[in-house]
Amino acid sequence: MSDSTAFLARIRQAAEQGRQYRVHLQPFDDQIGYLGAGDDLVERFAAEVNAVGGQAFVVPDLEAARKQLSDLLTQAPAASAVCWQHSLLDRLGLGELLPAAGVELIDHQRLANMPEVEHRNKLLACNVGITSCDCAIAETGTLMMCSRLGHERVASLLPPTHIAIVEQPQIVPDLLDAIAKLAHRGVESLPSNVTFITGPSKTGDIELQLTTGVHGPGKWLVIVIAGANNGG
Repeated sequence: MSDSTAFLARIRQAAEQGRQYRVHLQPFDDQIGYLGAGDDLVERFAAEVNAVGGQAFVVPDLEAARKQLSDLLTQAPAASAVCWQHSLLDRLGLGELLPAAGVELIDHQRLANMPEVEHRNKLLACNVGITSCDCAIAETGTLMMCSRLGHERVASLLPPTHIAIVEQPQIVPDLLDAIAKLAHRGVESLPSNVTFITGPSKTGDIELQLTTGVHGPGKWLVIVIAGANNGG
């Protein structure tokens, strides 16, 4: 059997296997109400992050979050990180934490005046992307990310490891609440792009074999700050 014939045979076999996994629609109860995500949104969100292949680290305050982030950067190991410019990351002291860990901080401000080739090379060299989120959805362990200057998609899509830092007030019960937050901004203030991230990058395109990290980060780590008030 030639290579091409064997390849086509494997595709036929994979297609046949795929036909065995049809979606069977169930009758929808039009009386069903809003379910939400339980009383403890932090616990539910962290559990769902773990369930979809990520790793959640629940910490009590900013100081513990700093320690956890430093540990994750050491474990990576990371030489450079592309980061959002975000108020939570500012309070976390990212500008001091990363250099102290031996990690070069790359953000919009630092990239703005670089020549295009250097800009591109800096991004491609980053081991880690560090972001917060616009909101976190407890029911599914999802991050809603709105693109804008300083909150570029590349931070959560390009590096092999994505670390997100989320605090309790950012967590909403479910998708309906997340969409309501977008709607509250008004049409004129909507971002050009909204990304919903649930787990590390996965694909099953090749012979129905689930592969992680092909189209984006293979590691998805979320630090969840449980305290509602985190001043320091």
